[in-house]
Amino acid sequence: MRGLIEEDYTTKEGEFVINIGPQHPSTHGVLHLKVWLNGETIIKIQPHLGYIHRSIEKMSERLSYRNFIFATSRMDYLAAHINNEACALAVEKGLQIEATPRAKVVRTILSELTRLSSHQLWWASTGLDLGAVTPFFYAFREREAILDIMDETCGARLTQNYMVPGGLMNDIHPNFQKRTKEVLKQIKEKFKEYDDILTGNVIFINRTKGVGYLSKEDALSYGVTGPTARASGLSCDIRKWAPYSAYPSVDFEEILDTEGDSYSRYLIRMKEMKQSVSIIEQLIDNIPEGDFQEKTKNVIKLPKGEFYQRVETPRGELGVYIVSEGMSSPYRIKYRSPNFSNLSVLPTIAKGYKIGDLVAIMATIDLVIPDIDR
Repeated sequence: MRGLIEEDYTTKEGEFVINIGPQHPSTHGVLHLKVWLNGETIIKIQPHLGYIHRSIEKMSERLSYRNFIFATSRMDYLAAHINNEACALAVEKGLQIEATPRAKVVRTILSELTRLSSHQLWWASTGLDLGAVTPFFYAFREREAILDIMDETCGARLTQNYMVPGGLMNDIHPNFQKRTKEVLKQIKEKFKEYDDILTGNVIFINRTKGVGYLSKEDALSYGVTGPTARASGLSCDIRKWAPYSAYPSVDFEEILDTEGDSYSRYLIRMKEMKQSVSIIEQLIDNIPEGDFQEKTKNVIKLPKGEFYQRVETPRGELGVYIVSEGMSSPYRIKYRSPNFSNLSVLPTIAKGYKIGDLVAIMATIDLVIPDIDR
């Protein structure tokens, strides 16, 4: 893959090589970056992958169509619910069924709560990476409130395992609507705090504005998706391009910018949080009555064929590709993870910048390394 393949390079006088990771706070996981420098200027970067590889794709091929869904919670663990939803939708496509209307709405609400909690953690860690400790405590205040809802509804805070083919594992908790509206009110009141602390901070702006430029053409060429691509003007929101669950029934804006730098990638995610709040507000008082799960057989067998489903995670497009031979387990599964493609552009957009800028660039790409090592 372009950007990940080591090329012959002879170090010249005054140049040297450093290793960042695989255990390093700014890599947000066990990622190893080999960096060639001239002074503090980046000449070349080569990512080394595989330090947290767990063969999730092969594990999925050994599990039933009910059980493989939950293996994906361990890929992008900050989007476990959305990963599970993608798998459930792929199985439903093979079975030629749809989730119940109630399940579709609840799935979408939980997906946007997941997006909010993920973006909160990203905001916290971005500030921390660049030397601002306070945002970490502010962001976790709201994030913990969201995770409490997940715990009460799904029985888990991070790896929810709430999706099943046809709908939901169980119905929502009686407090679900009340607590969700309380969290939305809390988050809306705190948006100004976020801007006061970080968005308008002159040090943060100087560290991110004009740093790590990604053109629209390069974003398209490397297969970059999500907020990282939309900050370069590339329209790619799957919720708009291929709507699923309850997204066809809600009104929201795909946030785009054309600056393509680290600060633009920051602003995209901050604005996306407001859109997530708006989506949930449109749905929370309009959850249909009825069953939370469509009836399916205990042992699910998909017909022979190939089935593909894509969804929009907080980091971009996740695709689930299933090849079925008519058995109770998939013959082949392939996950198209957003983080793998987004990482591939790092050597291109970091070249020529300072080593200190690399931290800002990585922070605003928002990598989750287990999603790369599948």
